[in-house]
Order: sequence, then C-alpha cells, then structure tokens
Amino acid sequence: MAKTTRRVGVILFQLGGPDTLEAIEPFLFNLFCDPDIISFPFARIGRRPLAKLISTTRASKVRHHYSVIGGGSPIRRFTEQQARALQCALRDSGVDAHCFVAMRYWHPFTVEAVEQLRAADCDEVVLLPLYPQYSSTTTGSSVNEWQKHFKHGIPVHTIDAFYQNELYLEALVEKIEAGLARFPNPEQPELVFSAHSVPVAVIETVRLVMERGAWRNRHRLCYQSKVGASKWLRPSLHTTLRDLAAERIREVCVVPIAFVSDHVETLGEIDHEAREEAAGLGIERFEMTAGLNDSPTFIAALADLVLSALGVEQRDPRSAEDLVAAD
Repeated sequence: MAKTTRRVGVILFQLGGPDTLEAIEPFLFNLFCDPDIISFPFARIGRRPLAKLISTTRASKVRHHYSVIGGGSPIRRFTEQQARALQCALRDSGVDAHCFVAMRYWHPFTVEAVEQLRAADCDEVVLLPLYPQYSSTTTGSSVNEWQKHFKHGIPVHTIDAFYQNELYLEALVEKIEAGLARFPNPEQPELVFSAHSVPVAVIETVRLVMERGAWRNRHRLCYQSKVGASKWLRPSLHTTLRDLAAERIREVCVVPIAFVSDHVETLGEIDHEAREEAAGLGIERFEMTAGLNDSPTFIAALADLVLSALGVEQRDPRSAEDLVAAD
C-alpha cells in the first residue's frame, strides 16, 4: 500500500435527474439550455425560449417514466453511494481522499461541489466523469461547467474515458452474467446492448465486453432516448425489439452499456416501457441487467482510475477490488 500525504479531492460528475415530478421541467430546461447540448446560429438569443418549449413539451411525455420508478430519479442516491464507497477504497489504499458529487443539470450542482471542495482544503483534484465513453455533451459539458466555477490554483487531473479499464469491463461482465442467470438456459437469449452515446466508443465497448465474457449468445447494439426531430443513431431500441420479434427471437437480455447507474433511462425506458413493448410483440422472456451502481468491482475500477491519475504506485488491480469487497 502506497501512502501519500496529499489531500485529494475527487469530483464524481453525473448528468443528474429530477428528484420529484415537479422537478422534471426545470431539470429539462437546464439540460436544453446547455450550449454543449444545443447549438445553432444566434443561439444566445434563441436558446432559452427553445429550451422552455422543449422542456415543457418533453416533461409531459416523460412524466410517466418517472412515475413508474417512484416519482423521481434515483441517480443522486446511487452516485452518492459510489462517492462514499470510492472514498473508503481510496483511503484504504493510503490516499487522504475526499469525494464529492457534481451533477450537471440538477442538485447537487457543480457550484455546490466547488464549495465543498474549497471547504475540504484539498491539495489537488481528480475530475472523474461517470461516463465510460467520452462525449462533448457529457464529459465535455461537465468539465466545461467545472472550469467556469473552479478558479483555484491547485493541480487538476482529468479522467476522460474508462471503457477500456479491465475492472470496469469485469464489472459489466458480472452484471451480464447475473442477468443471463435469470434465464432457464443462459446461452439462449439474445444480448441487446442499448446506448445513448457516441457510436465508435460504444461499439468498441461492446466488442471488449463480449470478448471478456466469451458468451455464445448472439448480440446486437441499438440506441435509445431519442429527443427532437433531428437524425439519431440507429437502430433504435424500439426498432430492435420489432426486428427481434420478426426473427422469432423469444428471449432477450438488454444491457445498458453507456450508463453506470440505474435511472429513468434504464428503469423507466427499458425495464418498464421496453419490457411492455416486448411482451406485446411476443417476446416471452425479457430481462435487463442491473446498473453497476456501487458494485464492489466497479468501485475498484474507479479507485484504479483515480490512483492512476494521481501516479500512485499500486499493487495488482485485483487487490483494490478485494479491499472494497472486504470493507
């Protein structure tokens, strides 16, 4: 174990989510006001009116999704659990770590994390966006927002992407294995990887996970959460389910490949809406793999990423996982 006297702040970035049904519209307004999400000629003039229009329209459409998962997003709870577990793992590894959550579009906002970091009097900072694949609309937007509010002259280390991390891939494999185990014959269902991210990195993630899992199951990749009339990555999850039904595939296991926490896009869109749609199409068995959430292997992956960013000498990566599991 390599000890360090440095006091390290770790900022876990996430999208955030409305914690009540009343928070849906202001959350969406914040989302669509982001210049990294919506940019067009004269956007400074038109962005806020457009964001108001989209958020008002979209709020009524997604309200049902939040209603069926308890009336609000659980993403803050899961991210705070990840932060606490990561802090314990890093301290067990000899790092005086202080972990904080910075949500992009709802509480706790980035400015709140900046204040917490200032109060902790840290010597350096690691920025840890919880998006496995880099995108300017996720990682890029979170880091841009951080740089607007963080003006302290201490070293900052940024982790851009981690979909190639061995422990992260192992954490995904564990969740897929658990999902397949719910089928009578685990080799029978088709694996459907559903994403909401940039295509190249997602495709690479699917390849790496399939290689590591060494499953015999057929698999395919699709995309979800389309917003607006613009062209979207295809095929969609809805189209994929119709294709599977037409091919007489009767058992499906959906893997949310671009998310690390369960939230409305997994619990609402996949586990509720897509499940109902699949049943109506004649798909007899539909399962969704659980989010990574505070999985010990995933927390070990995050600890590995932070320690690497700090240049802290580590033992075998598996030992980091053992520390988390034993905590």
